[in-house]
This record gives sequence, C-alpha cells and structure tokens, in this order.
Amino acid sequence: MDEKIKQALRDIVGPDNFTDKLIDMVSYASDASEHRHRPDAAAWPTTAQQVSDILRLANQERFPVIPRGAGTGLCGLAVPAQGGLVLDMARMNRILKISIDDRVAVVEPGVVYATLQQALEPHGFFYPPDPASGKVCTLGGNVATNAGGVKGAKYGTTKDYVLALQVVLPDGRTLNTGSECIKSVSGYDLTHLFVGSEGTLGVVTKIALKINPKPPYSATALATFESLEDAGRVVSRVLKAGVLPSVLEIVDRLTLVAINENTDLNLPEVDAILLAETDGYTAEEAAQQIAKVIEVFKACNASSVREAASAEEAKALWTARKSSYAVSTRINNNLIVEDLAVPISRLADALGVISEIGRKYNLKIPTVGHVGDGNLHPAISFDGTNAEEVARVHKASAELFERIIGLGGTLTGEHGIGLAKAPYMGLEHDAVSLEIMARLKRLFDPNNILNPGKMALEG
Repeated sequence: MDEKIKQALRDIVGPDNFTDKLIDMVSYASDASEHRHRPDAAAWPTTAQQVSDILRLANQERFPVIPRGAGTGLCGLAVPAQGGLVLDMARMNRILKISIDDRVAVVEPGVVYATLQQALEPHGFFYPPDPASGKVCTLGGNVATNAGGVKGAKYGTTKDYVLALQVVLPDGRTLNTGSECIKSVSGYDLTHLFVGSEGTLGVVTKIALKINPKPPYSATALATFESLEDAGRVVSRVLKAGVLPSVLEIVDRLTLVAINENTDLNLPEVDAILLAETDGYTAEEAAQQIAKVIEVFKACNASSVREAASAEEAKALWTARKSSYAVSTRINNNLIVEDLAVPISRLADALGVISEIGRKYNLKIPTVGHVGDGNLHPAISFDGTNAEEVARVHKASAELFERIIGLGGTLTGEHGIGLAKAPYMGLEHDAVSLEIMARLKRLFDPNNILNPGKMALEG
C-alpha cells in the first residue's frame, strides 16, 4: 500500500483513526485462531459515510479491506490473509434505539454484546443469543458469523433476531435491507444473505435486532455419566419428554481431567457431565421442567445428579463448564477449537468419532459443547513447534470433518468458516452450491476487495 493511499485514508477518517505502526500491524495480524498475517494499515471509521468512502477508494485502488470486530473469532476470518486494510469497527459503538413497545433494538456494529444486555436489563428484556465471548465480542461480529451460544437450542442464533441491516457494498453504495417490523416478507430476504457472510459481501454499519422479555426464573441441574453413549442419548429423550431446556451442555473426561489438574474443583473424572438449565415466568414452571430433565438423566443411567438449591449453587455448577476453555489452553502450547454440529440423534456417534480420532493420531482432544442443538467444540491440543505433531493435527482435522459430514453434520455451527475451514467446504457443499456462492461473491464484489481468501469463495 503506497503512501498516497495511506494519506487518502487519513483524510477520510482523520489521523487519530488511522495507523500503519508496526506494533499495531502485529496486533491486527491475528484473531483468536492460529492464523497470522500482517495488514498494511488499519482504520477506525466512526460513520457509515467514512466506511463508504473507504470502500470506494479500495475498489478503485484494488486493495483488500478486512472488517473486524473484537477479534474473538476462532477460524481466522478477521485475519488479513492478503494484507491490505483492517477496518476496525469498534468505534462505531452506539446503541441508537431501544423500543420495548416494538421489541426492537437498533445498534451500530461495534456495540459489545454484554453492553446491549446491560441496557436491556432494566426493561426486563434480553437479546437471547449468548456467545461465550459475550463480554467482549461485538454485535457486528455476531452478525458476520451468525454467532450462537449456550442458549441456542431454545432461543436460536443471531439469524433468528436480525430484522434489518444497513450495509455498505464494496463499491461504496449503501444498501438497507429488511424492516423493523417483527414480520416482513417483502422482496428477497437480503438481510439474511449478509448474516454469516463473514464480511465478504459488504460491511454492516447498522443492525436492527429483535429482543425478548426475559424469563425471571431458572433452575439448574448437573449429572455425571460413565458412558458417552448414555450422555448422548439424553438430549433426544429430554425433547421427547416435552422440555426444551434453555441450556444443555456437555463436558467430557479429558476436559474434566484438565480442570482437576489446573483448579481445586476436584470434579469426578467420568466420561461426561451434562449441565441443564430451564427457565420460565414462574418458579414452578422452571422447577417442573428441570424435574423432567432429572428424570431423563436418571433413565439414561446417570451415576449422580445434583440440582442447585439456590442461585449461588447454580453458579457453582456452572464453574466447570465456564472454566473449560481456559484449562484446555494449558494442556499444550497450541489449541484449535473446532465447531462441529450434527443432528441431535447422532450426538453419541459424534462424541465417539472425536475420541477415536484422538486415539488414532495420539492427540488430546478435550470436548465441550451445546448438545441441546447438536453443537460440539472439540479442542485439538498440540505443540506447534513440533512439525511431526502439527502434521498429525492436520490429518486428524481432515478426518474429523469428513466423518462428521458423514454423520449428516456440518463444518461449523457458530464460529464460521474463515481461513481454517475453507479447504473443506467441498466436503459439505456440492459443486452447484459452491458455484452459486462464488457467483454471489463476484456479483457483490467483482474486484474481490472484501475479506479475500475466506470461505473458499474465489473458486
């Protein structure tokens, strides 16, 4: 990127909102994945007009633009694989409107998920998708990845709540999609074309989200299982019992061992623990639902079941699940957190596949997941300085994706494709689907300036 372009960018956003300093370029070279590549510069736009001016310049000068939220993505989708400009949206962080009467919140993309929740709390409302990185991730990033979280089984993911978007296209034009009406079927559904598009089609500058009344009561229970197969059968049986838990999470043996090695929780080192939460508008409603879940736990041969008697006890039961990522990072030097999903009926099979692949390639793969919607997060632990071990990781990942697809599953439930899974898109999508995706990319972005190299779209 030559100095003339850099000066033009400074003129657009102002000198305080532009950087090409080496220390910043090193920071922007990565997200939360293992992928690395430095950009040439970074800018912090504060208005949609600035975003438009930047993209118009980029389209004219043919340099890549990589939209970025908080950098919490685990698949390299915010990594500037071909250099160019990182467009950090963090300073577009205003909550523009909260309308309880209309069940709508309108925000800029840099608003942090937790900030919106805090703003909704006094009204008794909430925004249901609940990503694990909610304290720091941005809503623009959530839209880009169609983020989900622990409450996905009952409440869905980001796509279920995005009503309308303002998007700046690669040529600088502004597109407004959707409506702030709860129901609207006018024209093609362009809104959801951008949800999950990972910044490859346009840059989101305003988001209208549906919000819900927050159930004031919840109940929590934890069960231990000596068999992954028994734990995997729980989910289908819970649903057949007429209960849709707000949370149903799994923590496997390897994760439990890591927790015990790094904390004083002293958890039972069983094949799996399941953590369930139900919610409702009365205490009785939540209690009746958790009672049915506990019945299913016992029917599926749970070796122990514990129900929380208070909010403090519920918090204690959550400790194991919430500590899982932190302790997994201590197993070895590197960690790749995968994001696979399978039909609920194949959960036990998927858990078995993960264990089998770990043994086959002599790798530790601690696994947690949102089993309420079939979403598992096997975390491949390895030493990135050991070339032979890295080679085993690549082979294990390829086989894992292939076998999960063979179970009717998907490469990603909520993290996205990015760089990490782009080589495997052909496992899940047929040639016609891949061609249509590539055509859409060329239609919106004929000069391929927006987030190039992601999602295998240049094929």
